[in-house]
Amino acid sequence: MKKVLFFVGIAVVSLSSCVKDYTCKCTATDANGNATSSSSTINGKKSDVKVSCDEGDGSLLGVTVDCEIQ
Repeated sequence: MKKVLFFVGIAVVSLSSCVKDYTCKCTATDANGNATSSSSTINGKKSDVKVSCDEGDGSLLGVTVDCEIQ
């Protein structure tokens, strides 16, 4: 019985997602190729943070913004 509980415990820990701090880095590039970047720290599960960070992607008036987690 102890072996079964041990393996169940290992499985639960292995399958759970870790909540930690991730850095979202956004780079804005204008039509002339000039780039500026900024970063922010987001706390959460990696999949949730990726979705949140990718919401910053876009393009407006010749400026393209690309955000990625680091």
